[in-house]
Amino acid sequence: MADVRSAESADIAPLAQLWHDAWQDAHADIVPAELARHRTLENFRLRLEAGLPRVRVTGPVGAPSGFCVVKGDELDQLFVARSARGQGVAAALIADAEARIAAHGFDTGWLACAIGNARAARFYEKQGWRRVGTMVARLAIPTGVFPLEVWRYEKRLGA
Repeated sequence: MADVRSAESADIAPLAQLWHDAWQDAHADIVPAELARHRTLENFRLRLEAGLPRVRVTGPVGAPSGFCVVKGDELDQLFVARSARGQGVAAALIADAEARIAAHGFDTGWLACAIGNARAARFYEKQGWRRVGTMVARLAIPTGVFPLEVWRYEKRLGA
């Protein structure tokens, strides 16, 4: 299983590119064009800089292969470089995220998955997450908030 570490400043530029490319692979064809136009390389870089203390990565400094972000009881982001898929990177990152959520005292974690992202949905379900319905995610965009209906997944993490 891949080792997971805290992200460093030197990871920001390659992580922004990884996030941009992986987001395009997974979301560009299934979300509204209005949201997709805001998901630029610069937008991802700014979001990574703002949230760096919450970002965990796999791979060497300056060459990450995947990352995850936890916000409270939410697994907020999970993306893996195309070249690293199928190598246990996502499983290591989700296990790390689950441990962090539980360590902060939450019995249940949750995540939002874009409706239609079947590959991610299969992965989450394989990892023991359960789709509990849909919800409206309020996604930050440079002009404010973009409401998007998503699948909500939950997993019991506590004893």
